[in-house]
Parts: sequence; structure tokens; C-alpha cells
Amino acid sequence: MRVLAISGSPQKNGNTSRLINVIVRDLEKSGIADLKIREISLAGCSIRPCKSCRKCMKEGYCVLRSDDFSKIARRMKKSDLIIIGSPVYFHDVNGQIKNLIDRSYSLWHERQLKGKKVIPVAVCAESGDDRALETLKLWAQAQDMKIIRSVSGHGFKAGEVLKDESAMKLADEAVRAVSGEVKPGNIS
Repeated sequence: MRVLAISGSPQKNGNTSRLINVIVRDLEKSGIADLKIREISLAGCSIRPCKSCRKCMKEGYCVLRSDDFSKIARRMKKSDLIIIGSPVYFHDVNGQIKNLIDRSYSLWHERQLKGKKVIPVAVCAESGDDRALETLKLWAQAQDMKIIRSVSGHGFKAGEVLKDESAMKLADEAVRAVSGEVKPGNIS
């Protein structure tokens, strides 16, 4: 199984990255055969906004080439499971993840992500994780992906999410769903 873990946090070791790392670590321990995990941090990446040129409708790919989107898109297409996480900014995903979602419109026309499994992840300080997860789940549904579980956590200072027992439980359930120990399905 090929796994791509995408952290949309502008901080390489922020709470979103740490929660995704818990999932990745547990996947590595799960005993899944032929597991290959790639991790991408959007911290330091450049993903420009979609400019609505609609050339992707004809070409089958995004024609903007001056940023990191095409590399990430290639990795998403090669993956069986995508873990995609965002910190919550004003009760929704942050700008980097939103740009990634918008630019993935170029993959939608030919359903290039269809059938991929996905674990949406959102981390907030106080609230808004439900709305951010909704955005990630709507994106996955529009792309005809299969949502395994969604994982949310709370934390403001770096590392606080690791003390969130509910987040740790959700991460464990997501890994068990991927490994087949429990039935897939969205519980949050």
C-alpha cells in the first residue's frame, strides 16, 4: 500500500504535522504488507491559486507549472491512501490546503483520484475542526475517493494535540480501519 501524508501546516512540526505523524507511525506498526509512506509538508511549498483558465479540462492536468502542485498531484495519483491534514484558520482549512483542493480540479475531469482512500485530518485551538473536516470530506467525495475515517484534534501550542485523548483514539481507529481491523466508515 502506497500512502501519501500531506500536512498543510505552515509549521513543519506543528500540531497538524504531529497528529498526522501519529497516524503514520501507527500505520508503520500495523503490519500492512508492502507499506510505502511518503510525507509532504506544505511548509515551504508554493501552491498558487487556481486561475480558472480551464485548460485542464482539455489537457487533463494543471497547466500552471511554476510551483509545487504538479509534483504533489503526481504523488496523489500514485497513492492508495492519502492522509491530508489542515490546521483550522477561521473555522476552515488554511490557504495552502484550499489552493491544493482548488488546483486538484485539474484531476477531477478524468477522475484521476477516483477510488483512492483518504483520511481527512483537522487540528484547531478551540473550534472549527468540524467545518474544516467537512471541506476535506466534500473534496474527497467530489473526487470519488473513499473516506476511511476523519481525525480531529485540539491544540494551540506545538505538541498540545498529542495530549488530546480523543484525537489519539480517532487516529487509532483510522489506522485500524485501514488495516482491516474495523469496518471503514466515517465516525466523526
